[in-house]
Amino acid sequence: MSNRDDLLAGMPVAVEQPQTTPLGEIGEPALDYELGEGAEPVPLTQWQLFLRRFLRHKAAVVAVFVLVLLYVACFGAAWIAPYDQNQQDLVLGPVSPNADHLLGTDLLGRDTLTEVLFAGQISLRIGMAVALISTVVGTALGLLAGFYGNWVDQFLMRMTDLFLIMPGIAILALALQRFGGSPLTVTLVLAALFWMWIARVVRGQTLALKEKEFVEAARAVGASGPRIMGRHILPNCVGPIVVNATLQVAVAIITESTLSFLGFGVQPPTTSWGNMLADAKGFFNINSHLLYFPGIAILVTVLAVNTLGDGLRDALDPHAKH
Repeated sequence: MSNRDDLLAGMPVAVEQPQTTPLGEIGEPALDYELGEGAEPVPLTQWQLFLRRFLRHKAAVVAVFVLVLLYVACFGAAWIAPYDQNQQDLVLGPVSPNADHLLGTDLLGRDTLTEVLFAGQISLRIGMAVALISTVVGTALGLLAGFYGNWVDQFLMRMTDLFLIMPGIAILALALQRFGGSPLTVTLVLAALFWMWIARVVRGQTLALKEKEFVEAARAVGASGPRIMGRHILPNCVGPIVVNATLQVAVAIITESTLSFLGFGVQPPTTSWGNMLADAKGFFNINSHLLYFPGIAILVTVLAVNTLGDGLRDALDPHAKH
């Protein structure tokens, strides 16, 4: 063996290490990912993308939890409430929160917690029904106006403008005074004045979408107008429609509470958060808890609904980066 071979035999041999390709952003650990031969990554569905984006919005997730808790507590009041609805104790009268009545009692000795839970059924039901009816009506009119255009668009949008310039509270008060203050009447009257905003939003979306290539392709293969609206345009408007529907719930609850506070909304013996505030307005200096707890219920509900609307808007936005 030569001197050169002896020298090489004594030197450490460097073993080549397999290199890994760093994935992700700078600062993340480098990982080795190997896909099997012929394997391809599974694409996420639209629902999975929406759910992943929504779950990143922590405030919206908390809002969903709060709303579910509110609905369960209010619509399960028959089993959750500590006392029967409208159970009076005139001898007791109004008392502050204590061990027997966690939120105190009202002027008739009724448990405030029980009345807030049962009143929440009326306010939440009105809010949901108004949002549903106004969204359906506004979406249908907006689709028709945006898709057909010409005189259909002009007629429907001028009618929408006419409703928009009306003084809402005054019209609602007059209508409820004429037709009564039952929850059904309040729901229908509110829905009749809340469809305009969603109609304008859907019309704008439809005007933009009907010029897209996929709509032109549907026309080219002979699809009818109703089919194009139902199968191609409406699914692409779901994001703005859902967000506006959630916000309509909050607006309907606030408007109903305002009308009931003014004496034009839901009438006794039916109880809503609004007329609970109306009953307490003359006794605020003496029994302030009668005003606080219905007001807090309205505040929490409206904040949760608005936060949910923000989360849905971010999750349904296809151009969202975060």
